[in-house]
Amino acid sequence: MFWPMLAVALGFLGIAVLGVLAVRVFAEVRRLAREVGTATARIQQATEDLERSAVPLAARLHDVARDRT
Repeated sequence: MFWPMLAVALGFLGIAVLGVLAVRVFAEVRRLAREVGTATARIQQATEDLERSAVPLAARLHDVARDRT
C-alpha cells in the first residue's frame, strides 16, 4: 500500500510544480506584453515626430530645388 500512495503523492507533487511554473510563465508573458506595448507606443511617437520634422524639411528642399531650375 505504500508504493501506490507514494506514486499518487509524487504525481500530485509533479502537477503542483507544473502549476507553479505555469503561473510564473503567465506572469512573465504579461510583463513582456506590457513592455511590447510600451515599446510600440514609443515607436509610434517617434514615427509621428519624424513625420512632423520631415514635412518642413521636404518643403524647404522643394523650394531649393525649384530655385535652382
